[in-house]
Amino acid sequence: MSPAAQVTLTARRSARLVTWARAWRAGLVSFDEILDDLTAEEEQHVRDLPGQWREEVELREALPALAKLHPDEIRLVLPVPGDPRGLPGPGPFTSHALVAGEGVVASRLGLVPEARQHTSGSGDTFTTLLWRAFELPEAPPGLHQPGVREADAALSQALTEATTRLVRLDVAQWRPELAGALAALRKPDAETDLPPGYDPRARRLYARASVLDRVLTLAGQAAPGGALNSFEAQQRDEALRPLAAACRNALVAACNAPFEG
Repeated sequence: MSPAAQVTLTARRSARLVTWARAWRAGLVSFDEILDDLTAEEEQHVRDLPGQWREEVELREALPALAKLHPDEIRLVLPVPGDPRGLPGPGPFTSHALVAGEGVVASRLGLVPEARQHTSGSGDTFTTLLWRAFELPEAPPGLHQPGVREADAALSQALTEATTRLVRLDVAQWRPELAGALAALRKPDAETDLPPGYDPRARRLYARASVLDRVLTLAGQAAPGGALNSFEAQQRDEALRPLAAACRNALVAACNAPFEG
């Protein structure tokens, strides 16, 4: 599988942090459990955390900044230009979250992930994750978002419409590696599961939207070897845009869903 396909096999870091942090603050998982899940595959650090004298600290040292928050104060945002829902308004956090396409709002703290590539002395490459922290002037108001049921229905409709258009565009011809990515994503994957506290409908929606989100990332990348001309690229983007929006809404709805009572 190509490097691009491998990249898409990683779920959004902000979604993982939000869901596990919410479960931790609800008392459903321990501090060690959240750390084990988030740092199992890559080392994570936080930069510019308010109240820290060091510029950069390990995630273990940064998580206590969320210790007094209610689970509902910790929210996922997946903004794109033209759709900044969930962001607090103009400022450094908003700018960085728009560039990254994701972020975490935790009361007056904003976090944006940044993957860093490293090469060891032996030539092996590995990734570490840096969370850039931003102090917000005030806690943003609650995000008006669709419920899980509504987001699920909207995603189903968008998927049906997009599939019809993509078949006509013969996506498989110019992105043959999509078949490999889809096959890999169909395998059981811990990254498409949620921690305790989420009801079955939210879990199903998250797993479904996570798979689609990663496939959409690969499908939206430039075709190798210039296999896609400008007109075909425009047609592809028009077909994928409504599905991508529905997928983002589904992830936000699932990750920010109220916990079971």
